[in-house]
Amino acid sequence: MSKLVTIYGGSGFVGRYVARRMAKEGWRVRVAVRNPNEAIFVKPYGVVGQVEPVLCNIRDDASVASVMQGADAVVNCVGILAESGKNKFDAVQHEGAERIARLAAKAGIERMVLVSAIGADEKSDSQYAVSKALGEQGVLAHMPNAMIVRPSIVFGPEDEFFNRFAAMSRMGPILPVVGAATKFQPVYVDDVAQAVVLGVLGKASGGVYELGGPEVHTFKDLMGEMLSVIRRRKLVVNIPFPVANVMAFSFSVAKVLSLGLVAPAITADQVRNLRRDNVVSDDAKTFADLGIAPTALESVLPEYLWRFRPSGQYDAIKESAKNLKA
Repeated sequence: MSKLVTIYGGSGFVGRYVARRMAKEGWRVRVAVRNPNEAIFVKPYGVVGQVEPVLCNIRDDASVASVMQGADAVVNCVGILAESGKNKFDAVQHEGAERIARLAAKAGIERMVLVSAIGADEKSDSQYAVSKALGEQGVLAHMPNAMIVRPSIVFGPEDEFFNRFAAMSRMGPILPVVGAATKFQPVYVDDVAQAVVLGVLGKASGGVYELGGPEVHTFKDLMGEMLSVIRRRKLVVNIPFPVANVMAFSFSVAKVLSLGLVAPAITADQVRNLRRDNVVSDDAKTFADLGIAPTALESVLPEYLWRFRPSGQYDAIKESAKNLKA
């Protein structure tokens, strides 16, 4: 019988790409998610019965243990950018990651891969960064040979970064950003998935890998690249951090007053994260150590941002028509 991998958060942005690649490797894939009915789209990644979504609550020992029964490897792709209800940073990214490692070690599972993030630091003033760092420590405490990948900002067809700002660009003459000078090293989602798969297959050694794309850009430059792809002219305006903090506080108040119905556009914790560059460290293990050539941003963005162009899929036709002579 083929081997089995359990992917926690396997229907998420990164998780679905890992699931697809593992299915292509011939493994049986168990996709552990909160709402299996909303993860049915992962089934066609393999033959009938090869990829199955199952119910799992990462905050519960019994739930986590039940979905890893019989697994040869586990992958944790669970992560949140903002707290909501019981899904707090510490509960999901620290205790959740440690719980998976502890139970996997108890079950005799030898391989585990954790998807963390660049900037994970237990001394940070950001709860997000602290929870990621503590999660890494918890995993290594129980599974010292685990592979941890720390991607920079991840882009791809389902991302919540370029898609979000491209949608915002249709609303007015300006495009506001917080931390315009902050540097990022965008990494393609399938490149991250490829690195994770190498860890599951045992083709990559354990340890921490920081994953970034071939180029480093400031936030403002990334918005310029995106606007060029969607062929819109907007003024990219930087929002100073003090102003952003006031905005974040206002959004948090609105969330409380609306009983959670109004999701904040930005949180105070996200503002703190945007103060720091999100790039690969000089002394870190990277894609080069895995034998992976990262994909360039400009080769992928047009494939999924075309829908934000003024005329959508017909924009290129309209442009070519301008060159026709009467």
